[in-house]
Amino acid sequence: MQPVIIGTAGAGYAARLHAGGYKNVSNIPFRLKTICDVNLELAENLRRDYGYESSTSDYDSILDDPEINLVDIVTPPFLHIPMAIKALKAGKNVICEKPLTGYFGNGEENTGLVTPRRVMYENVIASMNELRDVLRETGRKFMYAENFVYAPPVQKAAEIIRAKRSKILFMKGEESLKGSSSSVAGKWNKTGGGCLIRTGTHPLSGMLWLKHQEAEARGEPFGIESVTADTGTTTRALTEYEHRHISARPEDVEDYAAVTVTFSDGTKCLTIASDSVLGGTKNYIEVYANDAAMTCNITPTDILDTYFLDEDGLEDVYISEMLPSKLGWNKAFVSDEIIRGYAGELRDFLEAVAYDRDSLSGFDIAYETVQVIYAAYMSAHEGRRVSIN
Repeated sequence: MQPVIIGTAGAGYAARLHAGGYKNVSNIPFRLKTICDVNLELAENLRRDYGYESSTSDYDSILDDPEINLVDIVTPPFLHIPMAIKALKAGKNVICEKPLTGYFGNGEENTGLVTPRRVMYENVIASMNELRDVLRETGRKFMYAENFVYAPPVQKAAEIIRAKRSKILFMKGEESLKGSSSSVAGKWNKTGGGCLIRTGTHPLSGMLWLKHQEAEARGEPFGIESVTADTGTTTRALTEYEHRHISARPEDVEDYAAVTVTFSDGTKCLTIASDSVLGGTKNYIEVYANDAAMTCNITPTDILDTYFLDEDGLEDVYISEMLPSKLGWNKAFVSDEIIRGYAGELRDFLEAVAYDRDSLSGFDIAYETVQVIYAAYMSAHEGRRVSIN
């Protein structure tokens, strides 16, 4: 076992999720050495909160540090592949936050309105192929931070599928909420799309991973045959007053998506994503096989139900995500970092580096997820089924 020395690029929300996940790992020797962000004050705050040894605004200083053997990239998605390539060429192993990449335009303001989806698809495929070539050349590890893969109910479903050698016939997965709190979530050139790439990527990756588990257990090939999709902007139907409870403010992106993937064996999975769903975040994957049916409830869970008539003393108590109030009945998040998979993914990544093995979530899932998403955008825009080679 080799100790894992970590340099993190990015000091936003995802960096805090990862830093908290590292703190749940007890069986691997590791050090949180350097946290990097262009906003040095943000990096310094995270250093103090989670115990990084140093902070910097210079990404190259992480790459030049001979001690650091794992670079955790939690920057905005348009930086993921360029930063990953630099880290791999510097001899570092890489963790990359979701989504792997996207199409962010060429400086135009309304990318989602003016750019053909085929151009987007070809661009992201070329970018991912470049990264794949560098991975092959360097032999370094690439770990994809998709927490749905590591959510305990998804892991248990995979264990059952492998044990029974079940044939998955249909899966349905969803992540829906009332919209993002980010001020740039409505712009394609900032996010690479709307709710599909921002939230739908989670259940989609989880279902692709489960299908891989089935194929491996049964000794069958895995393949994606085609993608069909429908996307839209449902909140355009609202007046400004009617819009007051929904955070989504799409400019040139979608706030609704439904994507059907047909696998090479003829089976299917359906991904649903919406930015117009009130009542908190809705995360699940349903699995229907020839001899089993499973529902993976990720959030909300039924571990703890709460009821409050007031919010006195609850200012710093985390109850649930995307709910405006803690009053009345709520399904409280308990051990959120575990239930949603963050602790599991960071433990797996540290073990992969320490023991020199592959991680459960890697480059293949990252690549397939983005390929399906942009095939879906093309399908919805052109009104046809898109074949996947």
